[in-house]
Amino acid sequence: MKSTKSGRLVLITLLAMAGIPTWLVAQAQGNSHVRYAIKVLDSLGGTSSAAEGINDRGWIAGDSNLPGDQTEHAVVWYDSAIADLGTLGGLSSWANTVTPNGLVVGGSEIDAIDPLGENWGPNCTPSGCQLERAYVWLDGVMTALPTLGGNNGTTLGFNGAVNNRGQAVGIAETATQDPNCIPPQVLDWEAVVWGPKPREILELPPLAGDSVSGAVSINDRGHVVGGSGPTCESPGTAASLHAVLWRDGSVIDLGSFGGTMNNLGWAINSHDQIAGFSDLPGDQTTHAFLWQKSVMTDLGTLPRDVSSFAFGINERGQIIGQSLDESGNSHSFLWQSGVMTDLNTLTPPLSSLYVIQPFSINSESEIVGQAFDQDSGEVLPVLMIPCDEKHARAGSCDDQAWSGIDTRGPTERPNVILPESVREQLRTHRGFRQFAQLGR
Repeated sequence: MKSTKSGRLVLITLLAMAGIPTWLVAQAQGNSHVRYAIKVLDSLGGTSSAAEGINDRGWIAGDSNLPGDQTEHAVVWYDSAIADLGTLGGLSSWANTVTPNGLVVGGSEIDAIDPLGENWGPNCTPSGCQLERAYVWLDGVMTALPTLGGNNGTTLGFNGAVNNRGQAVGIAETATQDPNCIPPQVLDWEAVVWGPKPREILELPPLAGDSVSGAVSINDRGHVVGGSGPTCESPGTAASLHAVLWRDGSVIDLGSFGGTMNNLGWAINSHDQIAGFSDLPGDQTTHAFLWQKSVMTDLGTLPRDVSSFAFGINERGQIIGQSLDESGNSHSFLWQSGVMTDLNTLTPPLSSLYVIQPFSINSESEIVGQAFDQDSGEVLPVLMIPCDEKHARAGSCDDQAWSGIDTRGPTERPNVILPESVREQLRTHRGFRQFAQLGR
């Protein structure tokens, strides 16, 4: 099974989407936990897709495998339909974020083999790997974004790769062939902000003493989070020694939990609250964090797990992410008011869907990500709808899913042991590029 990518409007005519809803209702434990409905989103015909970014209008960006699972395309789900955004001429593409005015950003392969033998694109042959470029998509047109003189560039992360001002963030290669790079990487790469003017690109410097940097998320104030590292290697969280914030012309070290890899600011809201993750001393485990007002708080893990990663934060300060056990089995979490809750305890206990990766959460507390279908074995894109008063009035929830079930708190669900193929997909999901540290 091919893994999907992230680590992507005036929409064209859309085909009807055959979503399969599974609903749940009511609010539990006062206002502390709201149960969630789950809706499966349509695909382009493959067996794996990912919903990676959701805006406050409910539009969703992501990617979906084509039949045969050898390639994938960036997609947008909009009003119960799916739109294939195509590619920049290469085999595969992926989408991170869609703004309320329909601007989509992501990455795509182009129809050219990397002349330096680097390994950025996922489609590789004995002759090499395809080059990769970041893009913006609007009104049916996908436009490549410039590099810093090198061959490759892309967006990172999930939601938040572009703000409402039209500024997008990611990484781009420079023209510098660095003899200290770890093969197959040859060129240095740096964090960048593209736009809002066409072909406008601004380099964001790494911390003093580091050689590479990567930008993951930007808020509407133009503040950017990501990572900075001392070693030029294939882009990934392992290259990031420092989680950083670029703000008002300065680069700020957010701190760490003591590790030397996987230290990254991943998402930022308009209040400059930052969600991310950092290795503990020894670099054997990673913990999710919340950074605010210069204080980094360890969010811990779910019970019996060893590592956690925070992927999204909304304007309410709710954080979603992933918690993993020693074998790489994934458990999704929602963190709010100092409490980490297993998302699967807030979904219908009889559902075959088991949420394995929540990627984004919007201001309406709607969550998108991936779920493992225990009946079919497929990895499906899902939208999780909170069954609060607003969504219940809109008819998004159906109490019959919870008939006869105690709804006063989270409902226990059996731990799901994921197939090795799915765990491998989690380790190599494109949202992390080569971030194969998950479940290590």
